[in-house]
Amino acid sequence: MGKVYVFDHPLIQHKLAYIRDVNTGTKEFRELVDEVASLMAFEITRDMPLEEVEIQTPVSKAKVKMLSGKKLGIVPILRAGIGMVDGIIKLIPAAKVGHVGLYRDPQTLKPVEYYVKMPSDLEERECIVVDPMLATGGSAIEAIHSIKKRGAVNIKFMCLIAAPEGVDALKEAHPDVDIYIAGLDEKLNDHGYIVPGLGDAGDRLFGTK
Repeated sequence: MGKVYVFDHPLIQHKLAYIRDVNTGTKEFRELVDEVASLMAFEITRDMPLEEVEIQTPVSKAKVKMLSGKKLGIVPILRAGIGMVDGIIKLIPAAKVGHVGLYRDPQTLKPVEYYVKMPSDLEERECIVVDPMLATGGSAIEAIHSIKKRGAVNIKFMCLIAAPEGVDALKEAHPDVDIYIAGLDEKLNDHGYIVPGLGDAGDRLFGTK
């Protein structure tokens, strides 16, 4: 059964406060999202396996721990998820990046897949699906369905802000997926926005309306 992790680290909470602030401009918003993604990636990779190898230091030979070659895949949900990728890549430059593009059908209000591009060895990778927001959960559920269809078996979901409704929906649809959240908010409003939330993450990242 997947677990839900809500981060309480002081640096994450401090930066998240600025991300929420309506007065934070596009440049600062983008930088803060990048920084919080790095901090979350530090924790989300805690269980990556290590192996012992021998190296030569300037003084002597030494047995040290290094990552055991387990492959990582980062899958942003377009478009806002792109804002979280660089923060993770800085820590794990060997990770491959896939993309899932979804739009909401205006009649059914359900997410529809319009673009998917994944690493060819997806089944061998631990996949981290990233999106700043987990509101109703529809996009995250559909994105994870999409990568499961293409062979992914080890999946985590990472977001900045989540509503309880979205967490419950994602847990029900994908009980095998661990969920990592920087801030768990109060509720969704009548328009499907997270309250208090941070507004539209894509618009704030890219300066659009």
